[in-house]
Amino acid sequence: MAQLSVEAVSLTGGTPSMAAADANGDAFSNDGHTMFRVTNGGVASATVTVASPQPCNYGYNHDVVANVAAGTTVDLGPFPPTRFNDNQGNTNVTYSEVTSLTVSPVRV
Repeated sequence: MAQLSVEAVSLTGGTPSMAAADANGDAFSNDGHTMFRVTNGGVASATVTVASPQPCNYGYNHDVVANVAAGTTVDLGPFPPTRFNDNQGNTNVTYSEVTSLTVSPVRV
């Protein structure tokens, strides 16, 4: 699992650096103000799963699963740390395929 650096976006904007999605998944430091951008440059859709190691407010433990259509960009989050962080303070993401996926965690 690759550790991604979180980039900040200012009031005047910014363009986050995108990294290739790791076949073993990615992790990023999450403070509750972090979004996760996924761009699918491929010709088929991809599934992105954000792990939820803790239950939601209703007591259910369910991951966030998003379908990213071919040729689109999706922003996920932000992710409440009490639900989405592991014991190292990271949020973990896996992918159904990574051939044409690029990703970036962005603090807003």
